[in-house]
Amino acid sequence: METQSTSAPQSGQMVKSLSLWNYFTMGFGAIIGTGWVLLVGDWMIMGGGPLSAMIAFLIGALFLLPIGATFGELTAAIPISGGIVEYADRAFGPLAGHFTGWFLVLGNAILCPWEAIAISALLSSMWAQLPWLNWMNSVELYRVAGSPIYLYPTIISVSICLLVIHLNFKGAKSAAKLGGFLSKALLTGMVLAMAISLFKGSPANLTPIFEAIPADASGSAAEVSTQAGNFWYGILAVLVITPFFYAGFDTIPQSAEEASADLNWKKFGWIIAAALLASGAFYMLCIYAFGTIMPWTEAVTHPVPALSTLAFISMWFYLPMLLIATIGPVGPMNAFFGASARIMLAMGRKQYLPGSFAKVDEKSGTPKTANLVLAVATLIGPFLGGNLLIPLTEVSSFSFVLACSMAAASCLRLRYTEPDLPRPYQVPGGKVGIGLAVLFGGIIIALQVLPFSPAALKPVSWMIIAGWVILGIIVKRLAHHAS
Repeated sequence: METQSTSAPQSGQMVKSLSLWNYFTMGFGAIIGTGWVLLVGDWMIMGGGPLSAMIAFLIGALFLLPIGATFGELTAAIPISGGIVEYADRAFGPLAGHFTGWFLVLGNAILCPWEAIAISALLSSMWAQLPWLNWMNSVELYRVAGSPIYLYPTIISVSICLLVIHLNFKGAKSAAKLGGFLSKALLTGMVLAMAISLFKGSPANLTPIFEAIPADASGSAAEVSTQAGNFWYGILAVLVITPFFYAGFDTIPQSAEEASADLNWKKFGWIIAAALLASGAFYMLCIYAFGTIMPWTEAVTHPVPALSTLAFISMWFYLPMLLIATIGPVGPMNAFFGASARIMLAMGRKQYLPGSFAKVDEKSGTPKTANLVLAVATLIGPFLGGNLLIPLTEVSSFSFVLACSMAAASCLRLRYTEPDLPRPYQVPGGKVGIGLAVLFGGIIIALQVLPFSPAALKPVSWMIIAGWVILGIIVKRLAHHAS
């Protein structure tokens, strides 16, 4: 591994301190988070079984590999924070640059309050069930879409959010260290689940291969049911949401400007691929583990099956996993906070956002205005209910894939318009490999927007997206007039 140097920031510049290992742990930690703990039961229900969910996550990782490679090529060639804005601008012009960045902000920034909601949900639904902690749900404040908001889980979740906000104001290196620690904790949780599956479970519990689970038989907090009519449609139903759970590899290139001076850019694209493949293997192993500990059709009748199934076996297994699941969201929250701030920084530099977004704190080297906006958005999360997790997942997945597809298209166009641009890392397969990235991104988008798709976006998701587009137009005009 390369030696790591840390450069003090000059006025208006980012601190250059991140190594390849920092980038890997940042991306891996951002990807896996604890969505697998909260929603592994929902994945099995949506797919009609664990096998369809496992296949969907495998296909999702393979589809995103070429897209990740395009990010590697572009970042190594143009190593600036929030570079996706610059890529689209140089390839297709300022309007494309603005909305590419704007949708990636939506796709990434949503995950900060999403993870805060996840923490609150675990505290109120699982920790509060323990006899010595039942006081946690003693004070109900109000309800959002039917989900109760309790005082003490909210206070704890807000405190965790404040820690993440503090680290991101402090600088990228502090945030990266936290990501590395949490990645190890989550890996420990996966190893624990696999060990329990091997000794207590059975592959026979994966059957039936496909079975439709109605909402009234589902333990899902969002009352998810099987919409697919057969095994193959079940794979598609899960496939279209996998980008949300792989969102995080893009946090790697968003911090490119903070790379250490001696970083080996020829290996940069392989770090993104490694993060995607490691996360894909992680997800598949987790689905297998929790699909085999007990019959999957029984497991999904319980809330948060990844934890409930362990509680039936032993509290000595259950409590460590619950602790890991509760601190796990801090990793992706931390990574997406930093990535979103750097996209806003890039948009400020391009005058797509007000000029204050282009300023970097002289002491910490962090984008101060963007951090303030994201701090507010993150702190909203604990005050929202668990029923909002699925709609936010759909919107974030669509926004993320749309922005990543634009990055892939930009990579292809720049091969023609700027053929002499130095590219330390290049997409395997050249233009054919880049074309596959564009094609795969288009397929996932089509599955989300075509009305006959088993996982087409719901009307409420379209309303959020339409509102975001209108807000993007307003913000761009305000920034233009201000400049």
